[in-house]
Amino acid sequence: QVQLVESGGGSVQPGGSLRLSCSASGRLSAMYGMGWYRQAPGKQRELVAAIRNNGATNYVDSVKGRFNISKNKYNNAVYLQMNSLQPEDTAVYYCRLATNVSDYWGQGTQVTVSS
Repeated sequence: QVQLVESGGGSVQPGGSLRLSCSASGRLSAMYGMGWYRQAPGKQRELVAAIRNNGATNYVDSVKGRFNISKNKYNNAVYLQMNSLQPEDTAVYYCRLATNVSDYWGQGTQVTVSS
């Protein structure tokens, strides 16, 4: 069984920073990549950033230049450094792991940006 454990959410003022972490454990098969998604109240879940096994990354336009996704292949972890946070970044952030068997999701971590 695969488990994803997220941490690092919280509340910050506009312009602040947070770093999200996600670690995968269990019987991991071939991994294609990992990513971060978010879902704000009343909105659909959207991809924020993703990183493939070869290190290639992609970001939603609204976070380019502010967020950075990275990974540690030795402990199957992915990180999201979020800078210059804005109120519109407020959402529950979910970690996703894509493998050749299935996709797995974390439980979500709340990020709130307000003054």
